[in-house]
Amino acid sequence: MKKTNLGRIYSLPLSCWLLLFFGVPLIIILISTFLKKGVYGGITGTFTFENFSIFKESYFFKALFKTTYISALITIFTVLLALPTAYFIARSKYKKEFLLLIIIPFWTNFLIRIYAWKDILGTEGFINTLLIHLGIINTPLQLVNNIPAVIVVTVYTNLPFAILPLYAVIEKFDFSIVEAARDLGATNRESFFKVFIPNIKHGIITATIFTFIPSLGSYAVPELIGGISTSNLLGKLVAHEVNTMRNWPRASAISLALILVTSIVVIVFMKFDKKEIKEVIKEDE
Repeated sequence: MKKTNLGRIYSLPLSCWLLLFFGVPLIIILISTFLKKGVYGGITGTFTFENFSIFKESYFFKALFKTTYISALITIFTVLLALPTAYFIARSKYKKEFLLLIIIPFWTNFLIRIYAWKDILGTEGFINTLLIHLGIINTPLQLVNNIPAVIVVTVYTNLPFAILPLYAVIEKFDFSIVEAARDLGATNRESFFKVFIPNIKHGIITATIFTFIPSLGSYAVPELIGGISTSNLLGKLVAHEVNTMRNWPRASAISLALILVTSIVVIVFMKFDKKEIKEVIKEDE
C-alpha cells in the first residue's frame, strides 16, 4: 500500500502538468465549439450548434483528405529515412557522436531552420544558384510554394522524432537472432522482413505516431514553404478562422475534428500494438 501511495505522489506533478497544458486547453476547445461568435470576433456565452455546419461543407472534407494524404506521405518518407539511419547509428562505434548530430538541430530555433530551407530552395537560393553556375539550368526552378517542398521540409523537421525511438529499439535488439535465421536457411531479405522488422515494430509504431500527428496540424511549414498551394490544409484553415475571420468557435470546431482524427490514429495503433503483444505472450505459453 505504501508503494502504491508513493507512486501516486511521484506521478502527481506529471498529472498536474498534463491536466494544465493538455486537459484544460481541450476543455476550452470543446466548450468554445458550442458557443457563438461575437460581433467583433471572439466568443459569446450564447449556446449554438451552427459551428458544426462546417462539417457539411465540401471544402472541409477536401482539406481533411488533402491534409491526411500529405501527412501520410510525410510519415512514410520519414520512417523510411529514419529506419536505416537508426540502424546505422545503433551498429556504429560512434553512437554518442551520431546521436549528438541528430540532437543538434533542436538547439536552433524551429522558425530559423524553416527560413534556412526557404533560402536553400528559393529562386536565388543555394540549389538554384549552383545549378545555374554548373550550366544545368538557365532559369531558376520553382522549388518553394508547392507541396513537394512542404513534404521535404516537414520530413527534415520530423526526422529526429522518428530516429530516436527507432534507435532505442534497434540498439536493444539481439542481432544473433538474425544470424540464427540465416543459419537456418533464411535469405537476407527474409531475415530482415520476417525477423528484424517484427521485433522492432514497437519503435516503428512510435516513430509513425510521432511523425503523423504533428504533420496533421502543421502550420508553420505550409505557411512559409507551401504558400498558396497549401491554403486548404487544416492547420491553415484554423489560422484563417482565428486571424482573418475572427471566428474562434468555428476554429475550435475544426480543431476538434483534428483532435478526433489524431485520437483515432493513436487508438488504432495502440490496439494493433496490444494485439501483437498478446500474440507474443500466447506463443511463449
